[in-house]
Amino acid sequence: MDARPAPFRVPPSRLALRRVLEVRTRRTGSESNGYTFVELLIVVALLMILASAVLPLAQVTSQRQREAELRRNLREVRTAIDKFKDSVDTGLIPTTELRPDNEGYPPDLDKLVEGVAVANDATGRKLKFLRRIPIDPMTNDTEWGLRSYQDKPDSTSWGGQNVFDVYSKSGGTALDGTKYRDW
Repeated sequence: MDARPAPFRVPPSRLALRRVLEVRTRRTGSESNGYTFVELLIVVALLMILASAVLPLAQVTSQRQREAELRRNLREVRTAIDKFKDSVDTGLIPTTELRPDNEGYPPDLDKLVEGVAVANDATGRKLKFLRRIPIDPMTNDTEWGLRSYQDKPDSTSWGGQNVFDVYSKSGGTALDGTKYRDW
């Protein structure tokens, strides 16, 4: 005969009980792969904490970019005004194109875009100093505050004689604490 022991067999009643327990555990979800409500609450709380830290940083970054754009646009307009003045001083722009009291500065910003006729040039060529009037990023408008050469330094309104300088009409405060209109 065979000397091997007989394999251990589970009695049929125990096997049936094991199958019933397996079916019940599948139905109740105790072995499911999903998240519990508490786990979801913890994840949502962590995401809210991270978002609250990132949002102010994004706002500061956006304001910094607008401030850099404001500096570039102010520099562009001021450079165009200076080139206009230099062209008048060197005689490239005839005095017939200017008003008598303008001190060599443009009458308005539109004149920098439209251009002025070149002195002693029969071809009708124009000197243009700007392609377009830049937008003030703080007000999202092409309206700039203007100062004329005849205005007092602390004046808040434009005298209308000429354009000596430009500034932002925004009443906001920069990240460094200065007012945009003082730039």
